[in-house]
Amino acid sequence: MIIRPRPHGWQLLYILRGSIVPAIAPKVLAILILSIAVAAVVELAPPIGIERVSVTPFTLLGLVLSIFLSFRNSACYERWWEGRKLWGQLVFESRSLARQVNLLLVDDAGRRRRIAYLATAFAHALAARLRGRIVALAALPWLDKRQRAQLAERENVPDALLAMIAAELAQALRSGDLDPILYAQLEDRLHAMSSIQAGCERILTTPLPFAYTLLLHRCAWMFCVLLPFGLASSLGWATPVLSAVLAYAFFGLDQLGEEMEDPFGLEPNDLPLDALVRTIEIDQLDALGERPLPEPLLPQGYLLQ
Repeated sequence: MIIRPRPHGWQLLYILRGSIVPAIAPKVLAILILSIAVAAVVELAPPIGIERVSVTPFTLLGLVLSIFLSFRNSACYERWWEGRKLWGQLVFESRSLARQVNLLLVDDAGRRRRIAYLATAFAHALAARLRGRIVALAALPWLDKRQRAQLAERENVPDALLAMIAAELAQALRSGDLDPILYAQLEDRLHAMSSIQAGCERILTTPLPFAYTLLLHRCAWMFCVLLPFGLASSLGWATPVLSAVLAYAFFGLDQLGEEMEDPFGLEPNDLPLDALVRTIEIDQLDALGERPLPEPLLPQGYLLQ
């Protein structure tokens, strides 16, 4: 995620980090070159009947394309925002779990530490799962030898970690260290964390319909490629300027929607999962009273991962 002050004045013209320009520059350049070629042909050796080509059909196509892009970007932003809400909820549930465990198992420091470490491992494992990393490897630093052996037998690592927390709580219940009503409250936290995992996986594994995305890609290219032919007879050498500006707008909206469609990736505008995981890690260790605490992740070159 890009974190920087709002640009103003001349900054609007030259800021590249966090903008969509690097991703769409080859496409815009291709349209610019095509527009120059079309304008040169029309100005130097105008084909017969070129004056009959009107810009009106492109106006209608541009209007329809704008509506489609707006709808798609709204759907993609909704996915991005839902992902952010889910991870915000995970931070809340992790803090609440740590607070309740510390109060209800005050005389069992070992169990409190194991639960806090398992909750931290869950956050690391879930982020790794969403970003296509080695999930078990992300969780290993927070597990003891016995827990690592149990994890090797499971396919769904984050769910296995929640099951380990549940086993710790169930053992405390059986030994009489935890009241059944209070156990149910802690189980609700684990249920919420499992629901958050399912919500994130739903976003990850259910992209927007491919046919819809393909239609928008094709329409954007068709509009930008044909536009210079409709503008050249009336705008002349100004055709490349307007064509490049419109290509920047349409290709930019298309690319931005594509980035937000998967909010858990590593694109500049994706969610900062690593920073959120570090927040959970700090909260869990702080609840245990361990020092020193790891430092929060900060933006590097305005980019927070």
